[in-house]
Amino acid sequence: MYTGRTDQPCCLCDDPKTVARIAVPPRAVTLMENAAPIAWRDIVGDVTLQFCESDWELVTELVLDLGMHPLSRCNVARADFSIREDFEALLNSTRDEPDQTEQEDRMLAAARAAIDDADDPMVEERDLVEAHVVVRAMAELGVDRPA
Repeated sequence: MYTGRTDQPCCLCDDPKTVARIAVPPRAVTLMENAAPIAWRDIVGDVTLQFCESDWELVTELVLDLGMHPLSRCNVARADFSIREDFEALLNSTRDEPDQTEQEDRMLAAARAAIDDADDPMVEERDLVEAHVVVRAMAELGVDRPA
C-alpha cells in the first residue's frame, strides 16, 4: 500500500494536468471550499494543493500582485492530505490527536524566510507564492506567532 503523496487535479478547476504544487498547514483547510466536514486537527502532515497552468498564472497574480490568497476557491476534495484515522487503520494502533503547533511554526518561519529572501535568485516564484499563501492564511486564522 502506497502512503505517500498522490497526484491530485487542480484544486480550482479539476484539470488533471497540473504544473505547480504548494503546501499549507492543516489549519488552512478551514478556509477552503467544502471543508466543514474535515477535522483539521486530525490531519497528519502538510496539505498539498496543485494547480493547472492557467490557474497557476491566476494564483501567482492574485498572491504576488494583489496581496490575496486563493484558498477560499480551492476545493478541499482536491487537496492531498492524510487523516490520522488512515494511519491508525494502516498501523492497527490508536494515535494521539496531532499537535500542529510545531508544524505551523516551522512552516511560518520558512515562509517568512522565503519572503525576506525574495531578491535571492535561489528563491523561485513558486516558493514566494507558497510563502505568501501560508503567511496570509495563518494571519486570517489568527495564528501569527513570532518567528
